[in-house]
Amino acid sequence: MKPISLYDRTYAFNGVYIMLMTNRLQMLYFFIILPMYLIHPYMFWGIIGVGILSQLNLILLSKWFQSEYSKKGYQGFIELIGKRMVRFFSFLGLFFILLKLIVIVLGYAEIVEQFIFPSMNSKWLILLILLVCFYVASQGMEKTIGFAVIAFFCTAWLILLFYIFFLPPNASVYDLYPLIPFDWPDGSWKSLLLIWSSLSGPEYLICLATWLKPNQNFLKYLSFANAMTILEYLLIFIASLLFFGADYLRFSKFPIVHLARYLQFPFIERIDIILISVLLFNAIFAGALFLLYFYGGLKIAASKLNKQSSKVGFYACFIIIFICLYLSDEWLSQFGMEQSVLLNIQIWSGALTYLLVPSFLFSVMKRKGREKT
Repeated sequence: MKPISLYDRTYAFNGVYIMLMTNRLQMLYFFIILPMYLIHPYMFWGIIGVGILSQLNLILLSKWFQSEYSKKGYQGFIELIGKRMVRFFSFLGLFFILLKLIVIVLGYAEIVEQFIFPSMNSKWLILLILLVCFYVASQGMEKTIGFAVIAFFCTAWLILLFYIFFLPPNASVYDLYPLIPFDWPDGSWKSLLLIWSSLSGPEYLICLATWLKPNQNFLKYLSFANAMTILEYLLIFIASLLFFGADYLRFSKFPIVHLARYLQFPFIERIDIILISVLLFNAIFAGALFLLYFYGGLKIAASKLNKQSSKVGFYACFIIIFICLYLSDEWLSQFGMEQSVLLNIQIWSGALTYLLVPSFLFSVMKRKGREKT
């Protein structure tokens, strides 16, 4: 079958693209359910504290983008840890990528089914979302990176819709008390872990360094993205608290969507449908990116990177991922379990990858630098 060009590099992107990609990867499915798990007003400080830790993590990540190894792409990884370890980590990364894809697609499919098409079979929704992701990914990595701009401008403005919840009589400052806890609940560490895992995603951008212009101030763009994400988390959490109150927030599975359902404008109704439809741009961008990562990771793990990408291989990846999605959805529905099972696994895996990938690369580069000197 005729080969396809998925990973060609004909254009170098500036730092604005990494800022937009970082922000959108941090604003995936988790932010929709985040307020439900935070609940208490004093978790406001938890978002800020974890955001500061995320910034420290991004400082380590920026060291990778500024290094000579990142400019070499695949060869740079081989110089750092050797070909065998690159293949091992590529194989290991397939499971993390697949899990993230499953959670994203199943999560958005559940939202679409619950609020827009309640009578539609979830399998068809999963297939439709995955097909759109596949189409974007089939255009190649460059077009997928460019799609991040569309995803950002289609979704970033949505936070402005919630301004009404900050105004009286809807808002009461008493719903934000206490800002300092009298006693620290036992399960609060899980909320902090969820925030950290929600901020994960930028670690996957290490593979895109060769598509970026070298010698840029990557830390500046990563910092802007992280600051925007933290601000969005804070605004969403505060709006949810002001509307639901801490006592009722825990019972709202998708608080952001429910907030949109209560928005009323004289010229349009069902804002929640528009919100969900627009948020799908985020899911499509992330899904397309991880599809390309999955196929590339398979090629590296199988030592086939030097061979031209083929339609057969790419279609096979699509089929594998769809089968995994189908079986996951069937497994959850058959045993009467909610998606929280997969969410808990993804929370831990996302937290681990976000913690370990930047620190591992930084430590390996430091060791390599000492060996050279």
